[in-house]
Amino acid sequence: QVQLVESGGGLVQAGGSLRLSCAASGSIFSFITMGWYRQAPGKQRELVAIIKSSSGSTNYADSVKGRFTISSDNAKNTVYLQMNSLKPEDTAVYYCNAHTVPNAYWGQGTQVTVSS
Repeated sequence: QVQLVESGGGLVQAGGSLRLSCAASGSIFSFITMGWYRQAPGKQRELVAIIKSSSGSTNYADSVKGRFTISSDNAKNTVYLQMNSLKPEDTAVYYCNAHTVPNAYWGQGTQVTVSS
């Protein structure tokens, strides 16, 4: 059973930075993609950033382009989300996702709160 454990959330002022980590129980090469999603109160879960395990190619939501960076450390089976220039609208629970065929796995989520 795949386990994803997120860490690094917290409370930060607008303009600040946080780095989220997602540690996988197995090799991240076993996943097609890994990504970060977020869900704000009363809103649907949305994709924030995704990285393709084989190539390292990345994709971002328009709302975070230029501010967030997704990366991976294959030796540590860990994916990171560096979040800079945070805005109050970035406040949400952030979830790590790992996708294979046909399964998708989720972490438990980590709260990010950005105060104005």
